[in-house]
Amino acid sequence: MRVGVVIPAYNAGESLAEVVRKCVREVGRELVIVVNDGSTDSSCNPERLSGVTCIDHPENRGKGAALKTGFREAMARGFEAIVMLDADGQHDPVLIPALVREAQSTDADIVVGTRMGNVGGMPWLRRTTNRTTSFLVSLLVGQRIEDSQSGFRLIRTRRLGELDLKTNRYDTESEMLIQAGRKGLVIRSAPIPSVYGDEKSCIQPVADTGRFIRLFFRYLFRRNRE
Repeated sequence: MRVGVVIPAYNAGESLAEVVRKCVREVGRELVIVVNDGSTDSSCNPERLSGVTCIDHPENRGKGAALKTGFREAMARGFEAIVMLDADGQHDPVLIPALVREAQSTDADIVVGTRMGNVGGMPWLRRTTNRTTSFLVSLLVGQRIEDSQSGFRLIRTRRLGELDLKTNRYDTESEMLIQAGRKGLVIRSAPIPSVYGDEKSCIQPVADTGRFIRLFFRYLFRRNRE
């Protein structure tokens, strides 16, 4: 399976270069795509990114928009699957093969890295939020989703083309799972560690919670009308 990596990045500081180096070791330089979502720091300087492809957004459009830009590039290159992971170092690229193995052994269309089996390092508020949103997404999907907020996941590109993602922020990751589940795609989980350091989250608690609530009710009412 030809697996590429898409990394959305916004003011990722020193962590991005290290994440890229680890991804290159796992999949090769030609299979790594960084989408610079309007960063104002030097984290996306091409000289620091080991020569991988870097696509620039002139302004910040949101994580979902950055992912969709990376998806289009990966699909144009003929990648069979895409692993997406965050630029802040929370996701260890050494675990990319674990997601690939889970996809191949179960014939899954999507594999989500789940942190919920080992939440010792996860902040209490985020743990509670993840469990709540995962429960709600599972209701809409019709499959159990253990960690709907995990940004470390694999999707087969032949199935990605079936999705019509309308959102552009952090709610895109939930929308992807909801649409995939409703189209009958097989979603599986693979355990990953919960890693939290000094990185600064770009999540806006009030705004992004509001976006998730709107997303949930939009798809809830859509199902009720179907």
